[in-house]
Amino acid sequence: MALPDIITIEEFFDSPVRAAAKISPDGTRLAFLAPWENRLNVWIEELDGDAPARCVTADATRSVQMYHWTDDPRWLLYLQDRGGDERWHLHRVDLENPDTPAVDLTPFDGATAFLMELPTSRPGTAIVSLNNRKVDEFDVFEIDIATGALTLVERNPGNVAGWVYGDGNLFAATQDEDGDIEICRWDSQERALRPLARFDGADYPLGIFPITATPDGDLWIGSSTGTDRTRVVRLDVNTGTEIEVDSHPTLDLDTTGLVSPVLPSPLILDRATGELLGVRYLGERQEIHALDIGFAEVLAGIRALSDGDVGALSSDREGRRWVVSFVHDRDPGVTYLYDHGTGESRLLFRPFPHLDPELLAPMTPVTIPARDGLALPGFLTLPVGIEPTNLPLVLLVHGGPWYRDSWGYQGAVQMLANRGYAVLQVNFRGSTGYGKAFTKAAIGEFAAAMHDDLIDGVNWAVGHGYADPARVAIFGGSYGGYAALVGVTFTPDVFAAAIDYVGISSLPNFMRTAPETARPYLTNNWYLYVGDPADPVQEADMLARSPITRVDRIRTPLFVVQGANDPRVVQAESDNLVEALRARGGDVDYMIKSDEGHGFVNPENVMDMYRATERFLARHLGGRSVDQP
Repeated sequence: MALPDIITIEEFFDSPVRAAAKISPDGTRLAFLAPWENRLNVWIEELDGDAPARCVTADATRSVQMYHWTDDPRWLLYLQDRGGDERWHLHRVDLENPDTPAVDLTPFDGATAFLMELPTSRPGTAIVSLNNRKVDEFDVFEIDIATGALTLVERNPGNVAGWVYGDGNLFAATQDEDGDIEICRWDSQERALRPLARFDGADYPLGIFPITATPDGDLWIGSSTGTDRTRVVRLDVNTGTEIEVDSHPTLDLDTTGLVSPVLPSPLILDRATGELLGVRYLGERQEIHALDIGFAEVLAGIRALSDGDVGALSSDREGRRWVVSFVHDRDPGVTYLYDHGTGESRLLFRPFPHLDPELLAPMTPVTIPARDGLALPGFLTLPVGIEPTNLPLVLLVHGGPWYRDSWGYQGAVQMLANRGYAVLQVNFRGSTGYGKAFTKAAIGEFAAAMHDDLIDGVNWAVGHGYADPARVAIFGGSYGGYAALVGVTFTPDVFAAAIDYVGISSLPNFMRTAPETARPYLTNNWYLYVGDPADPVQEADMLARSPITRVDRIRTPLFVVQGANDPRVVQAESDNLVEALRARGGDVDYMIKSDEGHGFVNPENVMDMYRATERFLARHLGGRSVDQP
């Protein structure tokens, strides 16, 4: 038995040949992301005919990640920040004049724009929230897409955390000092908020999601009122009552897409009418409940195309032609065109056609018992072609921590498996998607029970014979980077190597330097789970849970990776740790990229990081690398 040939870092982490496809409203064209000048940009091609695709954006600095068709076939919109600073600007592309440069529709330095809605009842209009007046207050604006004219719709009264637009109606979410959340209707005549419903903020560490306006003026929201699981309810805006629309007996809504705007929403809506067609739930795999008979038939036709989970979906206005990408552990993002009128389909592209699914490693759901009896869901990926015993192990820790690992392709996981490592991903307490009690079990447990869960995962892998206890590494980003640092400061004997990617070293400093837009809303997450650094007693406890105060305990080789423009975990979090460790002669490698933020985007930086990761782990765990096949 032997491992397959080494798959290069470039094959895993260079830009996809195509990705993120969406069909035009009239069903005649396909938009997608593909490389131009070594950056992902938006391309357009006709779905019927042989005309070559053409690139319609020209960003040579940073890859485009988010774009939108409009109802006018002339205009396309996309969002872009600068170097990962997350201050998004909305740009317009003229598809009829490809040589015309894109226009920044929100040209305010230091401001951030979010596209709220492209209302079907108001063609040619975009509704955005924008903080150009005050950095921690987002106002609502209307943009005439053709002219770029920006008109104020409503000014934030000072306490609105987020706006929802629905066919001329505005709704808002507010949060009080105790963290409780109110959903309100905005009275435009009185310029006042009219409360509709109140929620215990402790149940919603990231706020109430999703909140979407119904076509007839109510709201669909994700609610866990009276239950441990999040379900979809209709909030009657006249009475404030919740009416259950759909639920799953054991699963939560799939809210992974609410953390990242490039992932699909749990609510599948009709493009033309806005009606709710389906709801996504997530367990070991995804489940979709079809709420519309016609969509159930469409879904059956789509599911026949792949054994993966349904990912991003888009359709024409008539709901006849659909473009669908699939989530799969070994065949990432395979994308089809499905015509429900004829039942015909065709493969549009595979983002990474050079990757052979047969040479990639299956991702297997597992359940790990924590030392206190809590069942921890997770995933184990074992190398292909060798006996899965006594392997070097990489414990890969997700960020958030209010997030979760789920089934599907991850380049890092497959690269590690290809190099001969077992990869374990543990959804430790505090992860979302397993009920609010599971999430709230992490309150007060940073560097305590949350970390114990990870160690219990390592012990489980060792106990089952998968892992060599002398060759275990911990690797994570954001909260996962903090977990890696906790690993080498609280349990230094467990790990032979650690990788901290944009991770937190000082909990008080992290909270004090959080983006101004986030600071008013830390009550239900960081303050509740960890503490408030303004309170000296709580700050002392936070410092006791911070790796920066325990640098003297680090004896594990460490690799630190940081983006210079990171607005969430600022560069000082890595600088301070590295300087302190080097001052005492510690073994630390440090990579910092001047054009990146909270997670690398540009392919040359991503590949640099994983080349260094490959060499670092081979040196300390004995796995394969290109240098040592």
